[in-house]
Amino acid sequence: MRTALSIAGSDSCGGAGIQADIKTMTMNGVYAMSAVTALTAQNTTGVRAILEASPEFLKQQLDAVFEDIYPDAVKIGMVSSVELIKVIAERLRYYGARNIVVDPVMVATSGSSLIKNDAITALTDELLPLATLVTPNIPEAEVLSGLSVKNKDDMEIASKHIGDMYGCSVLIKGGHNINDANDLLYSDGKYHWFTGRRIDNPNTHGTGCTLSSAIASNLAKGFGLTEAIGRAKEYISGALAAMLDLGRGSGPMDHAFDLRGEFSKEAE
Repeated sequence: MRTALSIAGSDSCGGAGIQADIKTMTMNGVYAMSAVTALTAQNTTGVRAILEASPEFLKQQLDAVFEDIYPDAVKIGMVSSVELIKVIAERLRYYGARNIVVDPVMVATSGSSLIKNDAITALTDELLPLATLVTPNIPEAEVLSGLSVKNKDDMEIASKHIGDMYGCSVLIKGGHNINDANDLLYSDGKYHWFTGRRIDNPNTHGTGCTLSSAIASNLAKGFGLTEAIGRAKEYISGALAAMLDLGRGSGPMDHAFDLRGEFSKEAE
């Protein structure tokens, strides 16, 4: 079985972060592992508190994983401080990590900030040059590129700016009212549009975490980048279309929508 490592924050309501990553990786056929960057007290309505891991403890987690079960892919999500980012970058370089997908998490679905201002520079300087792929949404793409993104042409300009500056492939997620869930990949100087259908589901907590983890899972299994993204988009569309409705805010998706095994049955 192929393996994937999530380096991200914990979400106590289970819809995003480490919890979403583990569910997604499992459903996409890889063995999921984790290194927790922070504990969050949050639910579908907002983030109440954040407790960061210490840089030394994060290092110990990464060493424990890489020294025993070397991951075939790595997904990086919420990392809120400069010190943690530097530890991750140093350890990934040390172990020669491959298939690195960076989801530059800056704001939760509920609107709560998840990264310190000075950490954004560290993210771009330390992690993006190591990335196989970075997966910003529209607001994150604006921060990373320093450009305004209002339409499809802007998406192309911003993706090229980010990709050329940091030497990585870029997938800009086209929600936020720019188009009907069409995403743009810029890789090796070429553009590839992934058309999608906007699903009328207000419960979108953890969509970014889920998509990036699904992409990492497919890269771990040996799919090329374009096919890995296409498969991940199909998976997230199914999870949204299942119309799970939990919580009083923007609720989670049904990550296990395709699980129909004996052990998933309810009592009669």
